[in-house]
Amino acid sequence: MTPDDPWLAAVWPFVRAELPPTPATVLEMGCGLLGGFVPALLEAGYHAVGVDPEAPEGPDYRQIEIDHYEPLHPVDCVVASLSLHHVVELDAALDQLKALLVPGGVLVVVEWAWERFDEAIAQWCFARLASPAPGAEPGWLHRHQERWAASGKPWDGYLRDWATEEGLHPAEAILRGLDERFDRRFHAESPYFFADLADTSETQEQAAIDAGQIRAGGIRYAATRP
Repeated sequence: MTPDDPWLAAVWPFVRAELPPTPATVLEMGCGLLGGFVPALLEAGYHAVGVDPEAPEGPDYRQIEIDHYEPLHPVDCVVASLSLHHVVELDAALDQLKALLVPGGVLVVVEWAWERFDEAIAQWCFARLASPAPGAEPGWLHRHQERWAASGKPWDGYLRDWATEEGLHPAEAILRGLDERFDRRFHAESPYFFADLADTSETQEQAAIDAGQIRAGGIRYAATRP
């Protein structure tokens, strides 16, 4: 089973390749409204649960903040997709991830490096935005385009102010904290924006990265608990 969401479908092969063998127990931190990878994990034979205040209804989800979630037993694997950069206390969240895992358990992280979102990437993305459907809410890149124009600031200043207001953690801090607690086994920079662009695939974004037109905005990381 491949997730229906374009972003989840693109990232699923990486996540799947890093998982322990079935029937391991997997917790997804921050599964979101769509349920994240939980349906695919269940289909693949894992015992999976998704934790998120906005998680779907159902026995495979817990509508709660991860720092308030207390499983009966530590799990074999934790998947954290786009959830660490906006936690309130990064160190506390990373300590919680470690506590959730059995010794030797697997951690799979998908993140983005907001600090690499420079003007070259912004302009590359804005040139590839589709017009919002009538009555639809504008996407996050549309909102950035509008807010930047309204701010009158250089892109770097606008981005820093936005990140400070949102309390975002840079990828460098996330990776450093992960490496302090886990044994890294994989790390790569990757495409990030393609799923929110019109007629733009992951392969096309990677080609732009390889050509030096833009920087890679995504992070893929896997490790084990000592």
